[in-house]
Amino acid sequence: MFTLAHLSDPHLPMPEARPVQLLGKRATGYLNWWRKRYRIHVPEALAGIVADIKKQKPDHIALTGDLVNVSLPQEFRRAADWLAAFDEPERITVIPGNHDAYVHVPWNKAMGLWGAYIAGDGAPPAESLDVFPTLRRRGEIALIGLSSGVPKPPLLATGTLGETQIARAEKLLAELGREGLCRVVLIHHPPLEHQSRFKHLTDTAEFQAMIRRVGCELVLHGHNHRSETARIEAPRGSVPVIGVASASAAPDSKYGRARYHLIHIERSNGGWTLRVELRALNAAFDGCEPDGELVFHSPAAH
Repeated sequence: MFTLAHLSDPHLPMPEARPVQLLGKRATGYLNWWRKRYRIHVPEALAGIVADIKKQKPDHIALTGDLVNVSLPQEFRRAADWLAAFDEPERITVIPGNHDAYVHVPWNKAMGLWGAYIAGDGAPPAESLDVFPTLRRRGEIALIGLSSGVPKPPLLATGTLGETQIARAEKLLAELGREGLCRVVLIHHPPLEHQSRFKHLTDTAEFQAMIRRVGCELVLHGHNHRSETARIEAPRGSVPVIGVASASAAPDSKYGRARYHLIHIERSNGGWTLRVELRALNAAFDGCEPDGELVFHSPAAH
């Protein structure tokens, strides 16, 4: 059995910014953080989530974006230090969220600082978002990372994959399906219909059409700051689409207490059984407690 920990949207604490750094879109996000969001995303909650993940010792960790808030260079440096303290790049797969691409920042001062956590197997640290889709194989599990985070105008938190990335992902998923691997797609924005027009994935229809053609076994996302499930139809049955709550949400926040998911994957009857254990921050903020379980069965790909 393979165990994958899925967390998202840690939104690490905002450092102070110089006035010149707040020209443009950053200004509203920065003010919004200090007006209310700093009470929603608290480091004590995130510390409890990380402590529990380390205690559970999963085989791998998937982090689906929004490590930072308004893409300040000093935020990316803090996030790099946080990742290094969390675990090694071979143990954590990171994909970007919309806040990680809030505005354009030179790569070597931004996500390039996490390049080793983004890159696929055998590749050097990522030098741009052009590396997506990425692939990391862990035994019979294939983690396919996608990037939906691109700079958008003020007040928009939408995401876009683009035709090229979707085409590359389709080819990759088809190849991995022929190998019979369990294909886990990582994406920040939920690739679902009926999302807020200010926060949705702009090419949801194109992504879903691709999944209907080649399939996968599981899609994991963040962005909505809630644990939620949905389905996308595929050639061999519907694919579970699972979102996870923010890993730093305060217990009294509108999202409820911070959570992460432990996903236990094993072969079963020629296909896969996916058991999703929801784990929520405990009252002492020093770990987590069980908060429900979901079970999915996926036929084998051919």
